[in-house]
Amino acid sequence: MPSFSDRVARRNPDALYHKMTVSQLGSLCPFIDWNAYIEGIGSPKIESLNVNVPDFFSALDKTLAGASMDTLKAYLKWQIVRKWADQLSTPFVSEHFAFYDRTLTGAKELRPRWKRCVEMVDRGLGEALGQKFVEETFSPDAKRDALAMVKAIEAEMNKDLHDIDWMTPETKRQAFAKLDAIANKIGYPDKWRDYSSVRVVRGDLFADALQATTFEVQRQLRKIGNPVDRMEFHITPPTVDAYYSPAENNINFPAGVWQWPFYSSSRDEAVNYGGMGVGVGHELTHGFDDQGRKYDADGNLRDWWEKEDAAEFQKRAQCLIDEYSGFEAIPGVHVNGKLTLGENTADNGGVRLALLDFHGSETAPLVDGYTPAQRFFLGYAQIWCENQTPEEARLRAKTDPHSPERFRVNGVLQNMPEFRNAFSCKAGQPMVASAGCRVW
Repeated sequence: MPSFSDRVARRNPDALYHKMTVSQLGSLCPFIDWNAYIEGIGSPKIESLNVNVPDFFSALDKTLAGASMDTLKAYLKWQIVRKWADQLSTPFVSEHFAFYDRTLTGAKELRPRWKRCVEMVDRGLGEALGQKFVEETFSPDAKRDALAMVKAIEAEMNKDLHDIDWMTPETKRQAFAKLDAIANKIGYPDKWRDYSSVRVVRGDLFADALQATTFEVQRQLRKIGNPVDRMEFHITPPTVDAYYSPAENNINFPAGVWQWPFYSSSRDEAVNYGGMGVGVGHELTHGFDDQGRKYDADGNLRDWWEKEDAAEFQKRAQCLIDEYSGFEAIPGVHVNGKLTLGENTADNGGVRLALLDFHGSETAPLVDGYTPAQRFFLGYAQIWCENQTPEEARLRAKTDPHSPERFRVNGVLQNMPEFRNAFSCKAGQPMVASAGCRVW
């Protein structure tokens, strides 16, 4: 059982599955009347639940039992204020920014009010905002083109699995079944969420935010005891992000990520593949990284690997762990190669898959002096351009499963012979790894 404070240990899904009854949870933390809590939040009857980290609740029980009631009341009041600070008056907003942004991340000033307001709407009424966003930015033709790119890169992954020489036939058979079963969710949901029960009034931001939160809590509670909706989007359509769900075995690309700098229908195909093509390959590879590989085609947590194949996978993964652990986020603070293993695996695999599907001819005309392959890699590097404070870099190195952006570029490309050839790099130069790592 992992320590609840150990982020690396909690990356292992096998260590986070502890199915229990409510009574068993109560034995771990009897200070809380769990039946009363479940009834109080309006939940349907719960037959069983997964207690990710049981020792957290054992420790929580001791902490609660040893605290005074005044202390507990003060703590709960503080949590409420902290959670809702952005929807309260200026003194609360300023204090929240002073610690969570200025102190922890080194931010110099509060983001413009309009950006914070749009974020609140996206957080509270994301699919209502998303409908308008999709109308403006993501036409049916754009969705068709996006799906075509996804299908093409999935086909390349199928070919690549055929060519892998370290995997036995039985494990390959299971891998093909999983790849074939992956569902593609592109742009926006087939059915938009109905917010008609949410009462929004001008001039009362806090009440509006509370209404939206109440709606979402009740929506989530209604799921208990019902079949999982595998086609539900768990991020909103305007979000610039994507994800792979191992328990649902699907990849999710909202409309927000099909925009510049990741993708544009009007620009060079090489740059699109270096941006969005890599993003598609990245999420597909997550299905077979150190976490995703532990789930089968139906999203069940099940070991479908032959022992020798699991050992071969781990040997290749260890190369990435060692490589990325040698990088420094800031002087003296190293990247945690174990914490970032899944994302590093997906970054490396994603670039390879996108490049396999990109068929740019080296005899094609130069654009701005660059060959198609060079433009592919420049497109990839461009999506990770950023400004970051040392405080933010330090915080993320300790907590974020993603490597710092410059190593999401240099760490990947130094492993690739294709990059070396495109830019005529020589052995011993900084962008040529002495022993290039590859899992997928």
